[in-house]
Amino acid sequence: MFLGSNCIALVTGATRGAGKGIALALADAGATVYITGRSQVEGDSALPGTLDATAKDINQRGGIGIPLICDHGNDDEVASVFQRIERDHGKLDILVNNALAVPDGLTLPGPFWQKPLKLQDILNVGMRSSYVAAYYAAPLLIKHGGLLVNTSSPGGRSYMHGPAYGAGKAAIDKMAHDMAVDFAPFEVAVVSLWMGLLKTERTQAVFDADPELYGEMMAMAESPEFTGRVISALAADKERMARSGKIWFAAELGAEYGLTDIDGRLPPSPRLMFGDETQFSDVVVQ
Repeated sequence: MFLGSNCIALVTGATRGAGKGIALALADAGATVYITGRSQVEGDSALPGTLDATAKDINQRGGIGIPLICDHGNDDEVASVFQRIERDHGKLDILVNNALAVPDGLTLPGPFWQKPLKLQDILNVGMRSSYVAAYYAAPLLIKHGGLLVNTSSPGGRSYMHGPAYGAGKAAIDKMAHDMAVDFAPFEVAVVSLWMGLLKTERTQAVFDADPELYGEMMAMAESPEFTGRVISALAADKERMARSGKIWFAAELGAEYGLTDIDGRLPPSPRLMFGDETQFSDVVVQ
Protein backbone atom coordinates (compact mmCIF):
# COMPACT_ATOMS: atom_id res chain seq x y z
CA MET A 1 0.00 0.00 0.00
CA PHE A 2 1.65 3.27 -1.08
CA LEU A 3 0.48 6.27 0.90
CA GLY A 4 3.12 8.81 -0.13
CA SER A 5 4.92 11.56 1.77
CA ASN A 6 1.80 13.74 1.75
CA CYS A 7 0.31 11.23 4.17
CA ILE A 8 1.16 12.63 7.61
CA ALA A 9 1.18 10.07 10.42
CA LEU A 10 1.99 10.14 14.11
CA VAL A 11 2.88 6.99 16.01
CA THR A 12 3.18 7.48 19.75
CA GLY A 13 5.60 5.37 21.76
CA ALA A 14 7.71 4.43 18.73
CA THR A 15 11.20 4.06 20.17
CA ARG A 16 10.89 0.28 20.08
CA GLY A 17 8.35 -2.53 20.10
CA ALA A 18 4.97 -2.24 18.40
CA GLY A 19 5.32 1.50 17.81
CA LYS A 20 8.62 1.15 16.00
CA GLY A 21 7.28 -1.67 13.84
CA ILE A 22 4.19 0.33 12.92
CA ALA A 23 6.29 3.36 12.05
CA LEU A 24 8.56 1.28 9.81
CA ALA A 25 5.61 -0.24 7.96
CA LEU A 26 4.21 3.25 7.35
CA ALA A 27 7.67 4.22 6.09
CA ASP A 28 7.49 1.35 3.61
CA ALA A 29 4.31 3.01 2.34
CA GLY A 30 6.25 6.26 1.85
CA ALA A 31 4.53 8.25 4.59
CA THR A 32 5.88 11.15 6.61
CA VAL A 33 5.97 9.68 10.10
CA TYR A 34 6.24 11.67 13.30
CA ILE A 35 7.27 9.49 16.22
CA THR A 36 7.28 10.14 19.95
CA GLY A 37 9.16 8.55 22.81
CA ARG A 38 11.48 9.35 25.70
CA SER A 39 14.70 7.44 24.96
CA GLN A 40 17.29 9.79 23.50
CA VAL A 41 20.44 7.73 24.09
CA GLU A 42 21.10 4.05 24.65
CA GLY A 43 20.79 3.33 28.34
CA ASP A 44 17.77 5.56 28.91
CA SER A 45 15.83 2.31 29.02
CA ALA A 46 16.74 -1.24 29.98
CA LEU A 47 15.68 -2.21 26.46
CA PRO A 48 17.62 -1.25 23.33
CA GLY A 49 16.50 1.56 21.05
CA THR A 50 16.39 5.33 20.74
CA LEU A 51 13.97 7.67 19.05
CA ASP A 52 16.62 9.00 16.67
CA ALA A 53 17.54 5.45 15.66
CA THR A 54 13.91 4.73 14.76
CA ALA A 55 13.74 7.94 12.72
CA LYS A 56 16.91 6.93 10.85
CA ASP A 57 15.39 3.53 10.07
CA ILE A 58 12.23 5.23 8.79
CA ASN A 59 14.31 7.34 6.40
CA GLN A 60 16.22 4.30 5.19
CA ARG A 61 12.93 2.53 4.44
CA GLY A 62 11.69 5.31 2.15
CA GLY A 63 9.62 7.38 4.55
CA ILE A 64 10.37 10.66 6.28
CA GLY A 65 10.98 10.19 10.01
CA ILE A 66 10.57 13.08 12.44
CA PRO A 67 11.40 12.27 16.07
CA LEU A 68 9.81 14.30 18.86
CA ILE A 69 10.82 13.65 22.45
CA CYS A 70 7.61 13.47 24.47
CA ASP A 71 6.49 12.15 27.83
CA HIS A 72 2.88 11.16 27.26
CA GLY A 73 2.22 11.62 30.95
CA ASN A 74 2.75 15.36 30.43
CA ASP A 75 -0.17 17.05 28.66
CA ASP A 76 1.84 20.15 27.77
CA GLU A 77 4.44 18.05 25.96
CA VAL A 78 1.68 16.21 24.10
CA ALA A 79 0.08 19.50 23.06
CA SER A 80 3.46 20.66 21.73
CA VAL A 81 3.68 17.62 19.46
CA PHE A 82 0.44 18.53 17.73
CA GLN A 83 1.37 22.20 17.56
CA ARG A 84 4.50 21.14 15.67
CA ILE A 85 2.50 19.02 13.22
CA GLU A 86 0.05 21.92 12.75
CA ARG A 87 2.92 24.30 11.93
CA ASP A 88 4.60 21.83 9.58
CA HIS A 89 1.60 20.48 7.68
CA GLY A 90 -1.69 21.86 8.98
CA LYS A 91 -3.23 18.38 9.05
CA LEU A 92 -2.83 14.83 10.32
CA ASP A 93 -3.94 11.78 8.33
CA ILE A 94 -3.13 8.95 10.76
CA LEU A 95 -2.82 8.90 14.54
CA VAL A 96 -1.70 5.65 16.14
CA ASN A 97 -2.17 5.71 19.91
CA ASN A 98 0.45 3.21 21.00
CA ALA A 99 2.32 4.80 23.94
CA LEU A 100 2.09 2.51 26.95
CA ALA A 101 3.74 2.40 30.36
CA VAL A 102 4.88 -1.13 31.14
CA PRO A 103 5.53 -1.07 34.89
CA ASP A 104 7.88 -3.51 36.54
CA GLY A 105 5.93 -6.43 37.93
CA LEU A 106 3.19 -6.41 35.30
CA THR A 107 3.69 -10.07 34.42
CA LEU A 108 4.29 -11.34 37.94
CA PRO A 109 2.00 -14.19 39.03
CA GLY A 110 -0.52 -13.66 41.80
CA PRO A 111 -3.47 -11.36 42.55
CA PHE A 112 -3.24 -7.63 41.96
CA TRP A 113 -2.90 -6.71 45.64
CA GLN A 114 0.32 -8.70 45.85
CA LYS A 115 1.84 -6.76 42.97
CA PRO A 116 3.24 -3.21 43.04
CA LEU A 117 0.67 -0.42 43.23
CA LYS A 118 2.66 1.22 40.44
CA LEU A 119 0.91 -1.11 37.99
CA GLN A 120 -1.87 1.48 37.79
CA ASP A 121 0.58 3.75 35.89
CA ILE A 122 -0.70 1.93 32.81
CA LEU A 123 -3.96 3.83 33.30
CA ASN A 124 -2.04 7.07 32.79
CA VAL A 125 0.30 6.35 29.89
CA GLY A 126 -1.88 3.99 27.93
CA MET A 127 -5.48 4.79 28.76
CA ARG A 128 -5.46 8.49 29.64
CA SER A 129 -2.70 9.38 27.20
CA SER A 130 -4.73 7.94 24.30
CA TYR A 131 -7.60 10.27 25.17
CA VAL A 132 -5.30 13.28 25.44
CA ALA A 133 -3.58 12.58 22.12
CA ALA A 134 -6.93 12.13 20.37
CA TYR A 135 -8.16 15.39 21.91
CA TYR A 136 -5.27 17.39 20.49
CA ALA A 137 -5.25 15.49 17.20
CA ALA A 138 -8.96 16.02 16.44
CA PRO A 139 -8.71 19.47 14.78
CA LEU A 140 -5.99 18.12 12.47
CA LEU A 141 -7.68 14.80 11.69
CA ILE A 142 -10.94 16.43 10.61
CA LYS A 143 -9.23 18.63 7.99
CA HIS A 144 -9.46 15.96 5.29
CA GLY A 145 -10.87 12.90 7.04
CA GLY A 146 -8.28 10.70 8.71
CA LEU A 147 -7.72 7.50 10.64
CA LEU A 148 -7.27 7.03 14.39
CA VAL A 149 -6.05 3.66 15.64
CA ASN A 150 -5.77 2.54 19.25
CA THR A 151 -3.42 -0.43 19.56
CA SER A 152 -5.00 -2.86 22.00
CA SER A 153 -5.31 -6.54 22.84
CA PRO A 154 -7.81 -9.20 23.94
CA GLY A 155 -6.81 -8.19 27.48
CA GLY A 156 -9.70 -5.74 27.31
CA ARG A 157 -12.11 -8.69 27.33
CA SER A 158 -10.08 -11.56 28.80
CA TYR A 159 -7.96 -11.85 31.95
CA MET A 160 -4.42 -10.82 31.07
CA HIS A 161 -1.86 -9.42 33.52
CA GLY A 162 -4.53 -8.38 36.01
CA PRO A 163 -7.21 -5.68 36.40
CA ALA A 164 -5.06 -2.60 35.75
CA TYR A 165 -3.97 -3.89 32.35
CA GLY A 166 -7.46 -5.13 31.53
CA ALA A 167 -9.14 -1.87 32.53
CA GLY A 168 -6.74 0.13 30.39
CA LYS A 169 -7.34 -1.98 27.29
CA ALA A 170 -11.11 -2.10 27.79
CA ALA A 171 -11.15 1.69 28.11
CA ILE A 172 -9.34 2.39 24.86
CA ASP A 173 -11.59 -0.10 23.07
CA LYS A 174 -14.62 1.84 24.32
CA MET A 175 -12.98 5.14 23.40
CA ALA A 176 -12.66 3.92 19.81
CA HIS A 177 -16.38 3.19 19.72
CA ASP A 178 -17.45 6.50 21.25
CA MET A 179 -14.93 8.70 19.44
CA ALA A 180 -16.11 7.16 16.18
CA VAL A 181 -19.57 8.58 16.89
CA ASP A 182 -18.18 12.08 17.34
CA PHE A 183 -15.84 11.84 14.34
CA ALA A 184 -18.40 10.31 11.95
CA PRO A 185 -19.63 13.62 10.46
CA PHE A 186 -16.03 14.48 9.58
CA GLU A 187 -15.20 11.17 7.84
CA VAL A 188 -12.58 10.22 10.43
CA ALA A 189 -12.47 6.48 11.04
CA VAL A 190 -11.59 5.21 14.52
CA VAL A 191 -10.74 1.59 15.31
CA SER A 192 -9.24 -0.45 18.11
CA LEU A 193 -6.78 -2.98 16.75
CA TRP A 194 -6.10 -6.13 18.75
CA MET A 195 -2.56 -7.27 18.10
CA GLY A 196 -1.34 -10.81 18.63
CA LEU A 197 1.79 -11.79 20.51
CA LEU A 198 4.52 -9.60 19.02
CA LYS A 199 8.20 -10.29 18.49
CA THR A 200 9.32 -7.15 20.28
CA GLU A 201 12.66 -6.59 22.00
CA ARG A 202 11.01 -7.48 25.30
CA THR A 203 9.38 -10.73 24.18
CA GLN A 204 12.36 -11.77 22.09
CA ALA A 205 14.54 -11.61 25.19
CA VAL A 206 12.11 -13.95 26.95
CA PHE A 207 12.02 -16.32 23.97
CA ASP A 208 15.80 -16.39 23.69
CA ALA A 209 16.20 -17.24 27.37
CA ASP A 210 14.27 -20.50 26.95
CA PRO A 211 13.59 -21.32 23.27
CA GLU A 212 12.39 -24.85 24.02
CA LEU A 213 9.73 -23.62 26.43
CA TYR A 214 8.53 -20.83 24.16
CA GLY A 215 9.01 -22.50 20.79
CA GLU A 216 5.28 -22.82 20.04
CA MET A 217 4.63 -19.22 21.02
CA MET A 218 7.50 -18.03 18.85
CA ALA A 219 5.98 -19.80 15.87
CA MET A 220 2.67 -17.96 16.34
CA ALA A 221 4.12 -14.51 17.10
CA GLU A 222 3.72 -11.57 14.72
CA SER A 223 6.38 -9.04 13.80
CA PRO A 224 5.58 -5.52 15.06
CA GLU A 225 5.53 -4.43 11.43
CA PHE A 226 2.52 -6.58 10.63
CA THR A 227 0.26 -4.25 12.62
CA GLY A 228 1.67 -1.35 10.62
CA ARG A 229 0.86 -3.10 7.36
CA VAL A 230 -2.74 -3.48 8.52
CA ILE A 231 -2.88 0.21 9.44
CA SER A 232 -1.47 1.20 6.05
CA ALA A 233 -4.15 -0.87 4.33
CA LEU A 234 -6.86 0.73 6.47
CA ALA A 235 -5.57 4.20 5.63
CA ALA A 236 -5.66 3.37 1.91
CA ASP A 237 -9.14 1.83 2.10
CA LYS A 238 -11.71 4.23 0.64
CA GLU A 239 -14.41 2.28 2.49
CA ARG A 240 -12.72 2.47 5.89
CA MET A 241 -15.61 4.36 7.49
CA ALA A 242 -17.57 1.09 7.39
CA ARG A 243 -15.01 -0.30 9.85
CA SER A 244 -15.13 2.66 12.22
CA GLY A 245 -16.12 2.29 15.86
CA LYS A 246 -15.25 -1.40 15.99
CA ILE A 247 -12.63 -3.71 17.44
CA TRP A 248 -10.64 -5.75 14.95
CA PHE A 249 -8.18 -8.60 15.32
CA ALA A 250 -5.19 -7.41 13.29
CA ALA A 251 -4.61 -10.91 11.89
CA GLU A 252 -8.20 -11.23 10.68
CA LEU A 253 -8.27 -7.75 9.17
CA GLY A 254 -4.94 -8.50 7.53
CA ALA A 255 -6.45 -11.62 5.98
CA GLU A 256 -9.25 -9.54 4.48
CA TYR A 257 -6.73 -7.18 2.93
CA GLY A 258 -4.61 -10.06 1.64
CA LEU A 259 -1.59 -9.10 3.75
CA THR A 260 1.30 -11.17 5.01
CA ASP A 261 3.89 -10.62 7.70
CA ILE A 262 7.53 -9.90 6.88
CA ASP A 263 8.22 -13.64 6.75
CA GLY A 264 5.62 -14.09 4.02
CA ARG A 265 2.97 -15.82 6.14
CA LEU A 266 -0.32 -14.61 7.58
CA PRO A 267 -0.18 -14.70 11.39
CA PRO A 268 -2.87 -16.85 13.01
CA SER A 269 -5.72 -15.06 14.75
CA PRO A 270 -5.43 -15.13 18.55
CA ARG A 271 -9.21 -15.47 18.79
CA LEU A 272 -9.18 -19.03 20.13
CA MET A 273 -6.16 -18.68 22.41
CA PHE A 274 -8.18 -17.37 25.34
CA GLY A 275 -10.44 -20.29 26.12
CA ASP A 276 -13.95 -18.90 25.72
CA GLU A 277 -14.71 -17.99 22.12
CA THR A 278 -18.10 -16.56 23.10
CA GLN A 279 -16.56 -13.58 24.87
CA PHE A 280 -15.24 -12.39 21.51
CA SER A 281 -18.41 -13.05 19.54
CA ASP A 282 -19.09 -9.35 19.03
CA VAL A 283 -15.58 -8.54 17.89
CA VAL A 284 -15.93 -7.87 14.21
CA VAL A 285 -15.08 -10.47 11.61
CA GLN A 286 -16.51 -9.96 8.15
